[in-house]
Amino acid sequence: MKISFRDGFLLGAASAATQIEGGELNHSWTDWAKKGRIKDGSRPSRANNHIRYWKNDLDLMKSMGIKIYRLGIEWARIEPENGVFDKKAIEFYMELLSYMKELDIKPLVTLHHFTNPMWFERLGGFTRVENVKYYLLFVKRVVSAFGGLAGEYITINEPNVYATNSYFYGEWPPGEKSLMKALTVMSVMAACHIKAYELIHSRRRSMGFHDTKVGFAHHMRVFRPKSRFNPWHRLCTHAVQHLFQSSVTKAFCTGKFSLPLKKPFQLPQGEFSDFIAINYYSRSTISGFGDGAAKNVPKNDLDWEIYPQGIELCAEELYRVLKRPIYITENGTCDNHDTFRSRYIYDHLKVISESRLPFERYYHWCFCDNFEWLEGESARFGLVHLDYPTQKRTVKKSGHFYSKIIEHHGVTNEMYQESVQPEHYHR
Repeated sequence: MKISFRDGFLLGAASAATQIEGGELNHSWTDWAKKGRIKDGSRPSRANNHIRYWKNDLDLMKSMGIKIYRLGIEWARIEPENGVFDKKAIEFYMELLSYMKELDIKPLVTLHHFTNPMWFERLGGFTRVENVKYYLLFVKRVVSAFGGLAGEYITINEPNVYATNSYFYGEWPPGEKSLMKALTVMSVMAACHIKAYELIHSRRRSMGFHDTKVGFAHHMRVFRPKSRFNPWHRLCTHAVQHLFQSSVTKAFCTGKFSLPLKKPFQLPQGEFSDFIAINYYSRSTISGFGDGAAKNVPKNDLDWEIYPQGIELCAEELYRVLKRPIYITENGTCDNHDTFRSRYIYDHLKVISESRLPFERYYHWCFCDNFEWLEGESARFGLVHLDYPTQKRTVKKSGHFYSKIIEHHGVTNEMYQESVQPEHYHR
């Protein structure tokens, strides 16, 4: 029952700008909400009002013992119009990063997390290779401004999820349904990552900084056929894993594009991640070209299968491609009543603690309940409960458990009996 971590292993939390900041910004998710596409009718304009309460949130993190924080910055806030950069917005993030430094909380900055300024959307977003230059200009401006305040960056978060939901299923903005466009977006995003990787390193070297680390956050799953005796299920499992995951890994990490992805322009081959960044949540059961979950397995409140062993299996898959330190940049669960989150955290951290792979960091998704994309305010992933109307933050029992894990650098038998043993997953 007891678990302990190797020396140097760090635990923290993660968030995304659109999901917490609030404000009426002219970006793709504000537009999507105005079109009535959010299930509970909520909007990202409220969210956590982090733009106002950011200092309180960081103080709360500090009180919980969190020393690493993956945060996002909002492109539409920084560059509300093409080529027009908001000085006050950049200064806001610089003040936030400076305060993190005071609190001894190390930042990992995400540059793109699902959301585009509407001017970029109108230009075709990542469906057009000509638009790579706009993303790189934004990256250069941000990295130059942040200087020594941030040396670690995620270029793009979950390109496979963004491309699939936005351009294949059509459930996210801009709501298109085209396999070819989805594949184009993944290819163009790979080019953005590789070029940004080179740009960030080059720019920071020219500024005299030599502590730069750059990667991309890869959403990974374990895929299994619904029936291993069904040839169609096995074929679809192989195809979905390659389309959604393996081809993306290869292109982003090495610059080697394999069908159906296509290199959008001349790019170097090499190694383009200084760490492996994995967002892991669930296992998919496949019977066709779509997602699915098995029957009679533990599930969360969104009916995602809970499969802790998958966190190591996914890490092994990526580590075979690129030998780098492993960061779990997202892992968490939708548990609206906080009835099994402590068990979820324990079970996944236990797998990590027993693995021989070089896991170095774990960022829980997420710090505080927030605007959860299509689910709006109805799906709660946080260590901290948020009352949206009053914006009151309250640390959940799972949040207190997580703080104890950080304090003890592991889980004692007493902690297990108190926080984990009474909890049971849904089936």
